[in-house]
Amino acid sequence: MPPGLDDLPGKKPPEPKPGRGQGRRPGKQRGAPGAHLEWNEHPDGTENVFPAGGCACGADLSGAADLGVRYSHQVTDLPEMTATTVQYDRHEVECSCGRRHVADAPPQAAGAPGTMTYGLNFQAWCVFLMVMHHVPVERCAGILESMSGVRPGDGWVHSLLGRAASAVAAANKAIRALIILARVICGDETPIRSGPGPRSAKKKYLQVACTNLLTCYFLGERTLTSSGAFVYSDLHGTVVVHDRYVNYDHFDGITHQLCTAHLLRDIEDAAQTYPDAKWPAQVAEQLRALIHQANLARDRGLAPVPGDAIAGQLKLFRNGVNVGLSEIRRIPGGKKVKQPPALLLLECLKNREADVLRFLTGTAIPPTSNQADYAEFGVMRTRRWMPWHAGEAGRARPA
Repeated sequence: MPPGLDDLPGKKPPEPKPGRGQGRRPGKQRGAPGAHLEWNEHPDGTENVFPAGGCACGADLSGAADLGVRYSHQVTDLPEMTATTVQYDRHEVECSCGRRHVADAPPQAAGAPGTMTYGLNFQAWCVFLMVMHHVPVERCAGILESMSGVRPGDGWVHSLLGRAASAVAAANKAIRALIILARVICGDETPIRSGPGPRSAKKKYLQVACTNLLTCYFLGERTLTSSGAFVYSDLHGTVVVHDRYVNYDHFDGITHQLCTAHLLRDIEDAAQTYPDAKWPAQVAEQLRALIHQANLARDRGLAPVPGDAIAGQLKLFRNGVNVGLSEIRRIPGGKKVKQPPALLLLECLKNREADVLRFLTGTAIPPTSNQADYAEFGVMRTRRWMPWHAGEAGRARPA
């Protein structure tokens, strides 16, 4: 349940967070990738620095003999950026035959004669900040002002999104095709408010399908038809890592891997709802152990996780699920009666065990859809500039 509901009657209060000095240490963690500035064997420029002033003997060092380079230092910096205005004068010439010709406007000077336009680099910086770094429109305009001394209008900055989308339409189609052809993808969905009008009209549904290199976004409605208009109707045999949202179960062409991060959160909620029960801790502990074994197998280059490495955890995991089912019974009354969320979770762990533990059959299958969550998070931070129309967009990350 959301943290804001922690004070409901009967809810177990959350465990206190470890204080400073407990748990993991602050800063970079051991094993995390780092960055450093390497010596450049081919610098962009070289400046000679000679001693200045006088020697202790009284001679001026400007006339001293040069013995060569003793030490070298390298400084990597950014050049100072200021906006420059270039006027393109389009000349008219007259041929010997009497015909007159006017020079074409350069690409960066598109527009009617006598008008001012922002150059391609200026436009590229705006799109780069908004799309790649999720900077909202107003802040993007402010950053450009700080960098160049010229502030573009917020409306003009926003209009670049549509122009950029048209320019990369072919690339988006290619990304969508590659997502469809991928063996494993991560999927997620989240509600989002987008566009003008009343709040009810603004509510959309953002869907994400991604691999470790490609991300495809779709802005539509919270309907099965809208989900079908995304990539899922075109998948055949693809493993999709997703949460328990029911729409995923309507597509016959996908193989399921239920996100274990979502499952672990649901198990934690069950532990708070049933504080005296032992099965939530056992199921969560064994599920984490199985994920750990999958990580170890992946590091060793193994495809499936060896059965002897997970036999004990599987037995304890199943035993914990069975104990939970024996303690929480269905409420009579048929489909009209709302069943306890913990019971539905346990039935999922029991009846869909293959979908819960599919990551053990192939280490190329991630156990969580966190990658899709991260892709959504960037868009959610910049929901003020989301395009006003439903559609698809793509992104490719460097290899």
